Amino acid sequence: MIINWHDKKVLVLGLSVSGISAAKFLNRHGANVYITEYSEAKPEQSKLIKELQLMGIKIETGGHSDEFIRDSYLAVTSPSVPTDSPVMQKLKELKIHVISEVELAFSQTRIPFIAITGTNGKTTTTALTAHILSSEYNAKPCGNYGKPPCDYADDSSIDFLVCECSSFQLTYSPAFQPQISVFTNFTPDHITWHKTLENYFDAKARIFKHPQNPAFSILNAKDKKLLEFSKSAAGEIFMFGDDIGKNCCYVKNDAIYFKRDNKEEKIIDTKDCPFIGEHNWQNAECAIICAKIEGVSTENIRKAIISFKVPEHRLEKFAQMNGTAFYNDSKATNPEASLVAINSFNNCNVALIAGGRDKLTDLTEFCEAIKNHINTVILIGEATDRFEESLKNCGFDNIIKESTMQSAVDKSIELKPDVVLLSPACASFDMFSGYEERGRVFKEDVLSKIGKN
Repeated sequence: MIINWHDKKVLVLGLSVSGISAAKFLNRHGANVYITEYSEAKPEQSKLIKELQLMGIKIETGGHSDEFIRDSYLAVTSPSVPTDSPVMQKLKELKIHVISEVELAFSQTRIPFIAITGTNGKTTTTALTAHILSSEYNAKPCGNYGKPPCDYADDSSIDFLVCECSSFQLTYSPAFQPQISVFTNFTPDHITWHKTLENYFDAKARIFKHPQNPAFSILNAKDKKLLEFSKSAAGEIFMFGDDIGKNCCYVKNDAIYFKRDNKEEKIIDTKDCPFIGEHNWQNAECAIICAKIEGVSTENIRKAIISFKVPEHRLEKFAQMNGTAFYNDSKATNPEASLVAINSFNNCNVALIAGGRDKLTDLTEFCEAIKNHINTVILIGEATDRFEESLKNCGFDNIIKESTMQSAVDKSIELKPDVVLLSPACASFDMFSGYEERGRVFKEDVLSKIGKN
């Protein structure tokens, strides 16, 4: 429902990118906007804060005051704020409704949303889906990839918003109703925030069932939990990853095929795709299904896939030196994500750089994949000892321990493998500000060595 925001007091929790986008949108539409940030302001934020204040937006940092909270018509939260935090408890006591920036944008625009969620593969799927749709429509990637959707909510020229949605965002999006909902896969993650695995699943699953009821649900046939969940999902069901049911997309005879109402059509040979690995074929299958639902021609789908560039830090091949290919998969912040990268390489000599801040998830399958696909493991970061112990218990002992990313890169080049793969299976915060910095440092170290050769 489009709301008349004139003179309504709206609270925005957090000076995040999404929070700022929501604040600017609400300000444009006449709301009295109050941004409250728990952390103290950083020096580099001073220019931004001054810009927002000149627009009439009130800002406080270093805590959440009663003055800012009380009498709010609505609160829009940054996705990182936990549901059990003191400020959320306060809002609940005051009966102030809390939504995400994604839900705010959805509720205030008539642009149809395609929502991409899942544990891994969301960003590549979001980017590829928007890229393919853009061959015939004005489609924008948004959410956790690209700009916040509130940046686009007033643009009537846009045909589709392809929105990467985290479980945090969906927790605060009880009325978000995408036209198409995509569930890439489901593995354990973010348990600290959600408290239980089922809470994590339920946060993602809500956009596939009543009352949010998408017109189309796209789910992973290779994921046992999602295969079972598909029996109760809303809308017209499409499966990917396997030839199953009357609506699906899958790899057969080294090509990707699409089937609707049991009518099969070849889309593209896998050798023509600019990425490797079964998980990337699945990402492409999701995007193909979305494009076919929206009527994009097969020829345009094929051309768009061929021209697609893989997003940074996601099994990104970025360099080649003396017969060694270098892949940056820094976004692999859990063992399940690294697993799909590791399984993408067969019959070649691979040196894997792994480690970081340990999420303490099970390493059994990860270690078995290393035994089958990896020649040498170079460990860095806080997780080194547990990873080393798990690998040795699994019967793999070709392990090198290094103290820095630079020394790990030096050692990997010295080994002269066919492939050097950074796929850490860990968070990055022991050594870096995030996976982006970790990936950039890895690439810079490699490229500096190439420049000297």
